[in-house]
Amino acid sequence: MDADVEQLINDIGPRLRALRRQRGMTLSALSAQTGISVSALSRLEAGKRRPTLDLLLPLARVHQVALDQLVGAPATGDPRVHLKPRRNRKGSVVVALTRYPGPVQVFKQVLGPSEPNLVTHAGYEWLYVLAGDLRLILGEQELTLRPGEVAEFETNTPHWFGPSGEQAVEILHLFGPQGEKAHVRARATRPAAR
Repeated sequence: MDADVEQLINDIGPRLRALRRQRGMTLSALSAQTGISVSALSRLEAGKRRPTLDLLLPLARVHQVALDQLVGAPATGDPRVHLKPRRNRKGSVVVALTRYPGPVQVFKQVLGPSEPNLVTHAGYEWLYVLAGDLRLILGEQELTLRPGEVAEFETNTPHWFGPSGEQAVEILHLFGPQGEKAHVRARATRPAAR
């Protein structure tokens, strides 16, 4: 086996340990969710057990990351992402921008005119308007968001969003199925002049 591949394999254990700690999980909790024994997980993280697919697949599923992220797979050389838009009967288009299961899914959507139909479900949504005007009904509130404006809300509140008129609206849509929120960082303020 060449040295690069050997190094990739040796780096998996520490990467798994860091990921588990970052998520605040104990070996026992991870064992309960994956069905892998605590001792096998400990040996895997310490580099004393060789990582195999039957160990890595349940770990990727529980951590909600792509297998490539667990193993630190090298880039394929082609950075292009080949997106596949989905169209529905009402003229709307959805493009999934995340290609792996994770705590937050990201979509680019072009929404055509439609009648409001309020829904509720578990999760948290974050909407950013790229073009057009977005009509958002959230419980008893009704808002119009313009390009550059953002809305975020828990999806257990009855909600609907679409174009505010007859023109389509283009948005970025982040959805966290278990209530994960997008983390928005504010710009740093400039230090005061002396």
